[in-house]
Amino acid sequence: MERSELEALLSSRVLTAVDDEARPETPADVLARSTALRRAGFAPEEAAAILTQAALRRRARVKFGEFADRMLFTRAGLEQATRLDVAARHAARFRDAGIRLVADLGCGIGGDALALAAIGLQVRAVERDEVTAVLAQYNLAPFPEAEVVVADAEQVDLAGVDGAWIDPARRTAGHTDTRRVDAADYSPSLAFVERTAARLPTGVKLSPAHDRADLPEDAEAQWVSDRGEVVELVLWRGGLQREGVRRAALVSGPGGVAELTAAADSADEPVGGLGDHVHEPDGAVIRARLIGDLARATGTRPIGPGIAYLTGDGPSPSPFTTSFAIDAVLPFDKQRIRKELHARGIGRLEIKKRGVDLDPARFRKELALRGDEEAVLLVTRTAGSRVALLCHR
Repeated sequence: MERSELEALLSSRVLTAVDDEARPETPADVLARSTALRRAGFAPEEAAAILTQAALRRRARVKFGEFADRMLFTRAGLEQATRLDVAARHAARFRDAGIRLVADLGCGIGGDALALAAIGLQVRAVERDEVTAVLAQYNLAPFPEAEVVVADAEQVDLAGVDGAWIDPARRTAGHTDTRRVDAADYSPSLAFVERTAARLPTGVKLSPAHDRADLPEDAEAQWVSDRGEVVELVLWRGGLQREGVRRAALVSGPGGVAELTAAADSADEPVGGLGDHVHEPDGAVIRARLIGDLARATGTRPIGPGIAYLTGDGPSPSPFTTSFAIDAVLPFDKQRIRKELHARGIGRLEIKKRGVDLDPARFRKELALRGDEEAVLLVTRTAGSRVALLCHR
């Protein structure tokens, strides 16, 4: 979004039209709505802004719920924003530590700042991109507890601040097209993060795939999974980390929130024979390397050396796993698998893999599926060989 686009968007007439606009569903709808808006007296750039914001608000409901209907976005800002329910847990960590004024350094469109302010914390939201900062000001307008400062996060005055939240930009600058950058190019830099954590209680949001070799020894590393997707790694430092916790996997979904914690990476359990069920650990548990603790807690065992599937008899009630009942154990042979699927009339097949070189989409086509039944195929390695496990959830 360029400054001229922002200026067109922020007129009261255009903002009212954004609030009234439904998201066009097809290219034909976009054309029809653009024509209708032009006929209503909106300039081309105004019509484009209205339709773009309507589409972004619709997408944003996944992250922000009803709040999305009064917020403004850029495509890149929405993509990088923290989901509101996840941000609410960040905010609670600061509140529970007795922190009153939080500096949100690199606030983007204001997602985390919104969650902090919503529970009554004072927020100094810092954003160096002027267009993004204006959108953050708009999104935070209902919260007098929040102020937006247009500045470089590494240069801003932190006098009076009790704690810091830092979400380094992990993509090139831009409001539309971006690309991922190396950790050395994060903004604010990881060196600045270190300096800040040495003086203030600090939470740092990173990619869940961040190099584990770079994790500070004094940090609590918490991988967060939301509705089945691992969305972030947060490093809690400077008094925000919990005593005795250095690894955590937090899982959130329709059934609520659950967390697995440990003082360090957990040792794996010995590999055992196949039971009648396979259990897939949540990605946050895998990232946190707590599969061994999960196996001991659920009475299960690894299916093969270095394989992140567990097995046992009966389904697992654990919120950290998805369970599959095994219907057939097959050699990893395409012809044998195809014959079994045809005999069972399986026409819809979800394919999962671990520890084998396989393109699931291509393999599915090669199986020439037919029938009305559905199943899950887990292709993996046991202690002895590669196998295909025909399962149902």
